[in-house]
Amino acid sequence: MAAFLVFEISIQNRSEYDSYRSAAGPILERHGGRFLVRSVRGEEGRLEVLEGGWDPERFFVVEFPGWEQARNFYFSDEYQKSVQARFASSIGKAILVEGMPWTLER
Repeated sequence: MAAFLVFEISIQNRSEYDSYRSAAGPILERHGGRFLVRSVRGEEGRLEVLEGGWDPERFFVVEFPGWEQARNFYFSDEYQKSVQARFASSIGKAILVEGMPWTLER
């Protein structure tokens, strides 16, 4: 069953964040990840706040084939090394969510 990493990120230092992106992209691909949603306010993708006053600057959803692949990516030594640049250059939130088949029972 697919698993999804969901990120909300606000960049504080663009050049350091770009170094993170350059390093993290290939690591993500090696672990089977692919972007499903990528929205950056004013640059790409649409993002419209409908409820709750939530207004992320950058919002991403990355799909992995399964829970273990997503966790193996996130906790891999190479990603943990590269993610330090993101921590130093941005403020963010991330969650891992397992996809579930939708069933509606009444």
